[in-house]
Amino acid sequence: MTSRGTLHHLELWVADLEAARPSLEWLLGALGYRLANSWSTGCSWARGATYIVVEAGPDVRVNRYDRRNPGLNHVAFHAGSRADVDDLAREAQRHGWSLLFEDRHPYAGGSDHYAAYLEDGLGFEVELVASPVEPKVASLKTSRGAG
Repeated sequence: MTSRGTLHHLELWVADLEAARPSLEWLLGALGYRLANSWSTGCSWARGATYIVVEAGPDVRVNRYDRRNPGLNHVAFHAGSRADVDDLAREAQRHGWSLLFEDRHPYAGGSDHYAAYLEDGLGFEVELVASPVEPKVASLKTSRGAG
């Protein structure tokens, strides 16, 4: 298996690390990431060969993040089954996340796309995507004749 084309890392710059960290730390932990490193202006979480950095270093311009500005709109994660997505979406609301597009949830991305769109208190959006449901194959009953 090749790693070509897979995500190596994602670096999110935030205006206030202490404000951003709790909700992201909970979510990344719930998705199987583990804290890998921490320093005065940032931290990183890893899962396998992929890692996510959250940093509020000296080069960050202190403006409120707005996902509707040019640039990164949101990050989408595979989140397991539909039940897993539902559980994460419910639990996320106890960790500083709010559900976006409630009137269309869980199909805000279309009728064939089961996902939860969440926004934290600082305006950062994540999408938790359910694995596709495998169609059930009807079992074929065969009859055997004597012969």
